Amino acid sequence: MKQYHLGIEATLEIIGGKWKSLIICILMSGTKRTSELQRSIPGISQKVLIQQLRELERYGIIGRVVYSQMPPKVEYYITEYGITANEIINLMCSWGRTNIAIRQQRGEEVMLLDKDPE
Repeated sequence: MKQYHLGIEATLEIIGGKWKSLIICILMSGTKRTSELQRSIPGISQKVLIQQLRELERYGIIGRVVYSQMPPKVEYYITEYGITANEIINLMCSWGRTNIAIRQQRGEEVMLLDKDPE
């Protein structure tokens, strides 16, 4: 039996790390193909993207549809269970915007390139 000392451990196991929250955030806006996700996340390799997608799928956060055609077409979408993460993802986006503003006020050279959805 898996045991956690704090609830946040279970949360971080599923959406923690550098890429998973970004993937969830992007899929909240609609179904995406692998190439669309990779273009939306600068710096992620295809290998790491596929690994992260598989983990999120294993946890039931995202789903995958494979179309039997040539070349193969695969689409990813947020599941009903994955939508339950929307509140925490939105809080993370909001906190990030606030954090960037505070750091800018302190004179740090940091910039938000895209405005996150509110």
